[in-house]
Amino acid sequence: MSKHVFKRAGFLAATVGIAGLLSAGVASAHVTANVYGPQPSKGGYGAIFFRVPNEEKDAGTVKVEITVKPEYALSSVRAKPVPGWKAEVVKSKLPAPVTTDSGTQLTEAVSKVSWTAEPGTKIAAGSTEFQEFQISAGKFPTNVDSIEFPATQTYENGKVVEWNQPTPASGEEPEHPAPTVKLAEKTADGHGGGHGTDAKASEESHAASSSSDNTARWLGGAGLVVGALGLGVGAGATLRARRATAVSGKSDTEGK
Repeated sequence: MSKHVFKRAGFLAATVGIAGLLSAGVASAHVTANVYGPQPSKGGYGAIFFRVPNEEKDAGTVKVEITVKPEYALSSVRAKPVPGWKAEVVKSKLPAPVTTDSGTQLTEAVSKVSWTAEPGTKIAAGSTEFQEFQISAGKFPTNVDSIEFPATQTYENGKVVEWNQPTPASGEEPEHPAPTVKLAEKTADGHGGGHGTDAKASEESHAASSSSDNTARWLGGAGLVVGALGLGVGAGATLRARRATAVSGKSDTEGK
C-alpha cells in the first residue's frame, strides 16, 4: 500500500475524530438529569444529578431552577449543599389532593428547587465548565415511565434559557429538551427503590466508579512504564549478545 493511501486514511480518521468531539460537545451543552448507580424506580426514592454547562461566551450562570410538576406529587425533595450556591426547596398546594399507594393523602408537594450563586461564584463563561446540582427525591409516581424536570438557567447578563421542551415519540431531540429521568419498574416486594437509601447508594456507586477509573488510568500508565523498561532491557540484552558473538567470531578467526 502506498504512502499516499496511508496519508489519506490518517486524514480521514482525524476528521472523524474531530467530528465526534464536536458532536459530543454539542450534546453535553444541554442541561441534563443524570443517575449514577441503580435507576430510580416507580414508587421509590433516588438521587438525581442535574448537570448544567455554560453556553454563553461572555456571561456566567448564576442561577438554576428546577420545576417539579404537580402531577408527580413529590412530597420529599432534599437539595445537597454546593459550596458557593444557596439552595431552596419550595412546596406548593396541589390543584387537587393526591392519594399515595399507602393511602396517605397529599395536599401539597415540592414545586421548585433552585440554586442561586453567592457573590464571587458562577459557572464561568464559555464551554469549558459545568456544575452538578444533586437532589434526593421521592416517592416517584407509579403511573409514568419517566419524569421531566423543566429547568431555567439564568446568566449574569440577564439572559434566561428555558430547558422545557419534551422529547417527541419519534425520539428527535428538541432544541431545548427538558431534563428527563427514566423510572424502573417496582421491585418484587411491591415497593420501589431503596426507601430513602437510593441516594446514598448512588453516591457510593459514583464514587466507586470514579475511583475505578483513576485506578485503571494509574495501572495503564504503570503498564506503559514497565513495558518501556522491558523493551529497554530486551534491547540491551540483544546488543550484548551481538557483541559477544562478534568477539567470539573474531577470536576463532585469529586462532586459525
